[in-house]
Amino acid sequence: MNQSEKRVFLINYLIEENSRYRDIKIPSDTGEQKRLLRSLLNVRMPQAVSEEFIRIQDEYLSAENNEREITKLSDLSPVEKDIYLWQGDITTLNTDAIVNAANSGMTGCYAPCHGCIDNAIHTYSGVQLRLECAAIMERQGHEEETGNAKITGAYNLPCRYVIHTVGPIVRGRLSKNDCDLLASCYRSCLELADTHKLKSIAFCCISTGEFHFPNDTAARTAVDTVRNYKEQTQSKIKVVFNVFKQYDYEIYTKLLGTD
Repeated sequence: MNQSEKRVFLINYLIEENSRYRDIKIPSDTGEQKRLLRSLLNVRMPQAVSEEFIRIQDEYLSAENNEREITKLSDLSPVEKDIYLWQGDITTLNTDAIVNAANSGMTGCYAPCHGCIDNAIHTYSGVQLRLECAAIMERQGHEEETGNAKITGAYNLPCRYVIHTVGPIVRGRLSKNDCDLLASCYRSCLELADTHKLKSIAFCCISTGEFHFPNDTAARTAVDTVRNYKEQTQSKIKVVFNVFKQYDYEIYTKLLGTD
């Protein structure tokens, strides 16, 4: 099968496994097909899937990822010892781990084609990531607490692992507790990475955007927490602060003294 045939196979499989989708017609346009496939993957509940689906999905995502520009840590220059700043799509970053800004359910974003990082990570990793997250949450027996973190495989992403953390949702005036919980997210991720002997980790801007944490305070909390952790533990882990928006890039540039 070529890439187009694989995409249609995946769409048909997802349509056929749910009777509510039987009236969906597959569009002929490639862009619309890709959007439909992403939507169906986003809303799919964590449930059993055939080995054939996994094989074809992995082949398809691998080819899609090969079309995207992958950035390696060796492509970047540190802004200070073992700390990097990079602007781009975290799902194209080849580090040992990337950090996902998850929700308390920990199984991803179910909104079709939503613009959050949680949605993107689950989209490009494949259905296995949601299945692994669901298994972790079933064993845990309750929602993830804010400030904690869990580690999973990365499947079809160019990184090796995904570390999922639940940041604080800011409602109204920013509080000290909000800042403490955000700092806990960064520490939890670093501790987990060091426990698994990872050499590099890339942080997204946790809790900004949908969770309404002020970008400038979030960035300062991130930088201070990482610096303090590395100083206190003498950790050798390399840390990438990944930003997507120009606004965040400018904030981190000032904090890290690179402007």
